[in-house]
Amino acid sequence: MKIGIGADQNGFEMKEQLKHFLLELGHEVDDYGCDACQSVDYPDIAFQVAQHISEGRLERGLLICGTGIGVAIAAGKYPGIRAALCHDPYSAERSQKSNNAQIITMGAQIIGVEAAKKVVEAWASSFFEDGRSTAKIQKIIDKEREILKNGFPETKADSE
Repeated sequence: MKIGIGADQNGFEMKEQLKHFLLELGHEVDDYGCDACQSVDYPDIAFQVAQHISEGRLERGLLICGTGIGVAIAAGKYPGIRAALCHDPYSAERSQKSNNAQIITMGAQIIGVEAAKKVVEAWASSFFEDGRSTAKIQKIIDKEREILKNGFPETKADSE
């Protein structure tokens, strides 16, 4: 599988270790940075991985920041992308089997490398199972398409 991996300065060291772990598992890995512990804006990395998944250049993505929250939010803003924050193997497995999430995120300040390897292994070996969740995912896709086509509905705050 072709997997994009990226991190900010908080996740750099974990990214490096997980990149090598994915290669050991037999996956092709594209590294989107950062390239050292220098400060970077995690949205830029998350957007690039999400875009390349959307374009079919990658099959999946793994993003790491301090908590995993920021990169999950950023990647999820990209149309068609579902990013799931996963700090345990069960969540990682379900992100695929139930939610068909193309990206998982983790927080380097939340989870250790050895536990993260177990999460990555569960995620990389799981695949979407068409079933009860299919209709729910389709609702998410349909709502996203509706918003992209028509814009967001006016809210009460907009009229004040």
